[in-house]
Amino acid sequence: MEKIQSVATSENGGSQEEIKKVDGSACGYETLHQLLRENLRPDIFQEVSRLLLGLNGGRALESIALPDPAKAVSIKHEFDLQAFRFNADKELLREPHIVRVGLIQNSISLPTTAPFLDQKRAIYKKLEPMIDAAGASGVNVLCLQEAWMMPFAFCTREKRWCEFAEPINGESTQFLQGLAKKYNMVIVSPILERDVNHGETIWNTAVVIGNSGNVIGKHRKNHIPRVGDFNESTYYMEGDTGHPVFETAFGKIAINICYGRHHPLNWMAFGLNGAEIVFNPSATVGELSEPMWPIEARNAAIANSYFVGSINRVGTETFPNPFTSGDGKPQHSDFGHFYGSSYFSAPDASCTPSLSRHRDGLLITDMDLNLCRQLKDKWGFRMTARYEVYELLLHQYLRPDFEPQVISDPLLHKKC
Repeated sequence: MEKIQSVATSENGGSQEEIKKVDGSACGYETLHQLLRENLRPDIFQEVSRLLLGLNGGRALESIALPDPAKAVSIKHEFDLQAFRFNADKELLREPHIVRVGLIQNSISLPTTAPFLDQKRAIYKKLEPMIDAAGASGVNVLCLQEAWMMPFAFCTREKRWCEFAEPINGESTQFLQGLAKKYNMVIVSPILERDVNHGETIWNTAVVIGNSGNVIGKHRKNHIPRVGDFNESTYYMEGDTGHPVFETAFGKIAINICYGRHHPLNWMAFGLNGAEIVFNPSATVGELSEPMWPIEARNAAIANSYFVGSINRVGTETFPNPFTSGDGKPQHSDFGHFYGSSYFSAPDASCTPSLSRHRDGLLITDMDLNLCRQLKDKWGFRMTARYEVYELLLHQYLRPDFEPQVISDPLLHKKC
């Protein structure tokens, strides 16, 4: 944990404490959780943590010990490493179904002005020891961040960044296939896909690599943002793969890519298809979305009775040519700080502390997937959802002659 040293300054004869700012830190601390822990009395921190993170089975979330080789790699390569456990109640007819799941957040390795091939290889070099740490820790399913194999250049609207696009069986998939097989690990790899069989169309895609090194399948991003710098339709459009759930050796997983987390029906569809773990690989900056970040995925986990892994990249990526957003702001060469803060949410409303806001990180969590059904039984959301009512509303809404169901006060417009 990195805390920035404070300095005293004097103003009008008095003194005040100021904390030097570090790009991406929370008042000199890596995370909000660490800031609170270091500045609150233990009993107060415990209660604040309960309110912010919830309880798992009536208890605070447990941290778990990781093997020394994994910790040594994290120290050598200076990435945040945290690990926790979600428990479920013991059942009489089912054995526990415990899966060890990991998330990786990272910054790019070279400036965006470096040759593209050098940029790609440098990111591989950075990611490999982090994946090795996950493998040494016995991770069964690992997910990387959105478009991990390149800078998040979609803000620029320059077509030359399309050179990073790869076919499903391209270089990044081949790089991860060997690691998946080596560590008996399912790896979710979000890439910029070039569909060579369909006119070299480009998609924002997550490739699911099986623990035997095989490609299980892919999912293409369902919702494309058109918000300021995130006008990504310059590069790709809405995906055509629906809401697939991938049955792996360790559980049923799905991928809700980035902007899709703002759409409740998108989350719901993965749940209706039977997902037990849904990953949300993202790239988002503080000024735009940070107040929403701790809420949306956690709410989805609760509403849909599955686990959610939220991943955001870290760092500020500066591009050679300034660009504008069409929002009246001056041209700029970056679109803000990617604030990391990756975390896991559980269907019982508990969640892990977040990874660092400004450092690379690996978050590992043991989760008993039995908790998914236990929460379905407890709350009965599937049985009480009234899907037929929503179906009727949506059917009507899609008609050109749709009129909202609004009942006005008859006296509202009555003249005196």
